[in-house]
Amino acid sequence: MTIPMESPEPGPGSSRQVDAKPLWSGGVATAVVAALIALVGILVARWLFNISFLSPRREGAWGDASTAGYVFASIGCALVATALMHLLLLTTPYPRVFFGWIIGLATLVAVVFPFSTTAPISQKIATAFINLVLGIAIGSLVAEVSRRATRRVVLRGRSSPPSYPPTRTPGDGYS
Repeated sequence: MTIPMESPEPGPGSSRQVDAKPLWSGGVATAVVAALIALVGILVARWLFNISFLSPRREGAWGDASTAGYVFASIGCALVATALMHLLLLTTPYPRVFFGWIIGLATLVAVVFPFSTTAPISQKIATAFINLVLGIAIGSLVAEVSRRATRRVVLRGRSSPPSYPPTRTPGDGYS
């Protein structure tokens, strides 16, 4: 006896419903986490490893406006990721697969980009590592939040074909 596997996507007789409130509240929480990751990453690079991250050493551990800019850019990335997920949930099949690819490739760009600069290798590695942690955090948190913000709704009054072949029973015309 075979048992049909359930698809994570809505079938012909159902649709996906997105609840924007938990999606966006989770997106804002993700933005706070991203900001803290960026800040802690910069402070660790400067205090523990004595790496001039984003600004000269003379600016101190808290740095200059570039530190704030990096933190706010992290917030912006988390909110853009939330908007992207919302759009994908509303318009595409398998939205989390597409989201994973988009975030994964964007994270790869953010990790590789510092190596195109003329900064010392220690700054390149520190920036790439922080960007990697940010990408993983933003991608995983927004993806998980989206699972809680969606549900499948069965549409009544529509007949849908079975999602698996019917079983054969004796006397139904099959030999």
